[in-house]
Amino acid sequence: MFPESSSQRQPKTEEQHRQDICLTGRWMYERGFIVACEGNLSVRLDGKRILTTPTGMNKSLLTPGDLVITDLEGRQLGGARKVSSELGMHLLIYRLRPDVLAICHAHPPTATGFAAAGRALDQALLPEVVIGLGQVPLARYGTPGTPELSATLEPYVPHYDAILLANHGVVTVGPELLTAFYRMETVEQFAKIALVSGLLGSSKLLSGREVAKLIAARSRYGCTPPPGASPELPVTAEVAESGEGERITFTPKELEALIDEAVRKDRSRR
Repeated sequence: MFPESSSQRQPKTEEQHRQDICLTGRWMYERGFIVACEGNLSVRLDGKRILTTPTGMNKSLLTPGDLVITDLEGRQLGGARKVSSELGMHLLIYRLRPDVLAICHAHPPTATGFAAAGRALDQALLPEVVIGLGQVPLARYGTPGTPELSATLEPYVPHYDAILLANHGVVTVGPELLTAFYRMETVEQFAKIALVSGLLGSSKLLSGREVAKLIAARSRYGCTPPPGASPELPVTAEVAESGEGERITFTPKELEALIDEAVRKDRSRR
């Protein structure tokens, strides 16, 4: 169900969304992002209804009829199975992010290893990650399936499209389910590369200037940052080398100035 880009597709029917959730559940299981009955997925059907996975089922075995519909208060409107205990996390994100139409939650092992070690994926290591996600912060631990988990997530939701959950897993969002899934894949790939570069003894980070140019170029790559995205950059080479915890930030005008400067220098070398 996912061969076309979002710009090419007409609005999907509920049945198509059901099929997409089942397909994505299989993908997550096949890639080892979830085992047994872990993880959950949801799609915003409209302004009042959410289509989501039920509790107690292996997501690779879902059929369209297994899915559940709730309202934005969590009241079950349709479906014979019991709704996931982590529905509250999904509802929080939908309330805070009107732009989000789909959510993936999983436990990809390498990224979850970082979360269990208390480490965010916030280093400026890969240009694709800087452009696509900016950085992946770590939310403190909250008991799964309780309001405590939503409370730990709330400060991050307006600003990030992917968040590590301490000792738990990862949640990613998107304007469609395919994008949310791709972001989950990206987080796990980023974690694997960060782990390997660390084991090799030294992660060579991008500079603040390089990162600023990448972030400024997001629109050129079709990447729309979250509405509340802050100008804070990932940990850059300068910060890592100095050993200081202070992050580098740029205003939009400063970012534009950096781009202009880079273009002038490139022309002067020709």
